[in-house]
Amino acid sequence: MTEHLDPALLAPIEKVARFIESGDETLLSAFADKGVVIIENFAPHLFEGTDAVKRWSQKILSWHAPPSDLVLKHSFGPVQDLSVHDGLAFLSLPTHWTISQNGSSFQEDGGWAFVLVQENDEWRVRCYGWAVTLIED
Repeated sequence: MTEHLDPALLAPIEKVARFIESGDETLLSAFADKGVVIIENFAPHLFEGTDAVKRWSQKILSWHAPPSDLVLKHSFGPVQDLSVHDGLAFLSLPTHWTISQNGSSFQEDGGWAFVLVQENDEWRVRCYGWAVTLIED
């Protein structure tokens, strides 16, 4: 880690993870107002443009549509490669997911690379890329 970690940097990231877990659309306030780009491991993999968050979130919400019994739980490892300059921040974050559905579960480890921007006196997610590094049953 190259700089001191301001806990406010993790707040929008935690909101994104909680949205993925719950489908609570109020958590979408974690994203920047413009310029959002999301790279995911599910199709169409690249979400960009003025409706990036809408298209990405609709995909997540489809996972939670009744009668879904999907349960997602996350935990973060220590922040890596932190850099903060001129209202922008970059960091990478090891993340562990436990995914359960239809009586079975698996574990997924990966890394998130984030670009955060300061908007309205808070940090918000402008871009992220997700990469799976390990899947275990």
